[in-house]
Amino acid sequence: MRILLISRCPPYPLYLGDRLIVYHLAEELEARKHQLDLLAFTQRAEDEREQHHYDHRFQSVRLIPEPSRPQQSYLQRLLLTESRWPSRAEESWSPEMWRAIHDQLAHQDYDAIQVFGGVQVYEFHPALAGQPAIITPYESYSLYLRRQVEATPMPRQLIPRLQMALAERFESFMFTPYARTVVVSEPDRDELLRLNPRLPVDVIPNGVDTYLFRPRPIQRIPALLFVGNYEYPPNVDAALRLAKEIFPAVRQRLPAARLWLVGNAPPPVLQALASDVIRVTGRVPDVRPYLARAGVFVSPLRLGAGIKNKVLEALAMGCPVVATPLSVDGIAVREAEAALIADSEGLIEAAVQVLSDASLRDRLSQKGRHLIESRYSWAQVGERYEQLYRDIQGG
Repeated sequence: MRILLISRCPPYPLYLGDRLIVYHLAEELEARKHQLDLLAFTQRAEDEREQHHYDHRFQSVRLIPEPSRPQQSYLQRLLLTESRWPSRAEESWSPEMWRAIHDQLAHQDYDAIQVFGGVQVYEFHPALAGQPAIITPYESYSLYLRRQVEATPMPRQLIPRLQMALAERFESFMFTPYARTVVVSEPDRDELLRLNPRLPVDVIPNGVDTYLFRPRPIQRIPALLFVGNYEYPPNVDAALRLAKEIFPAVRQRLPAARLWLVGNAPPPVLQALASDVIRVTGRVPDVRPYLARAGVFVSPLRLGAGIKNKVLEALAMGCPVVATPLSVDGIAVREAEAALIADSEGLIEAAVQVLSDASLRDRLSQKGRHLIESRYSWAQVGERYEQLYRDIQGG
């Protein structure tokens, strides 16, 4: 098949989770002998320079700076139904992307069109000249905002509630003309169906490179580990909760315990936590050495939506996982099998239990790895997308 990918972002760097799926899906589709073209928005000055990391997977690549979208334009599209779907380039948020799509379709026939993103890219369906397409918004932004509202004290809920109301309105209509909408977890699917019960929604989780992320024969040490891109506020919230509430309680019972906060762009409030027992690394070239050595991966996330790549990678590396229920949305772990699931003080007890019990660590390690191998490889993800492309061809 010849497939056109239209993406809200390039497929690199991989520490940005929304780019990871585009990179690995392209890798899988190319391995299956499909030919790919890519049109993608850029958001970073480095995006143009980093094209060499992935352009060999595509027949052609065109990168377009993402435009600003004025706040009043969102309101206009909500209030004026006829403005929700542009009919020509000049009416869209990105005339340059609209024209790039038009040029691709004028010079190449496609068997499938895949759109990655939500509000950034939904508007281009009319530019597809009637061809069926799949859109993958990754997660429901409405669900993300609803969880934020629930975690915000009442006096500060006004702005998040307004944002949630706007997101719900958009998600009630913006995926409607697409042949299929794909999200990465069941809670995201349920949210979209709540807003639009007739929407054809599929759940295809993210995957893991099961060769790159695999267990190593290394002795684990009594370290609690959390990995995240700290440009994403829910990761900062989780890291602070881990460092200020969970880790001190664990260390009272296990004085040898250490805490590693690993990942891109830790803000000053996290950097200030660094001490002889708390390591704040910033972005590292490879997270695998940390996943291989840590005694337990603790994910105290209470905000966010979608599937958590960090948890998938920990399971793949055989790092025992202790996590909140939200942290394992879309991941088929069952209590006391592939991970320990707890909330609040339960996370403290679970972390202590894992660090204190070698047989429990071994069992979680083996079951976590087996779960990833059986259900979350990128090969399985590629196969499911490939089948969707065939389905819409036949439909």
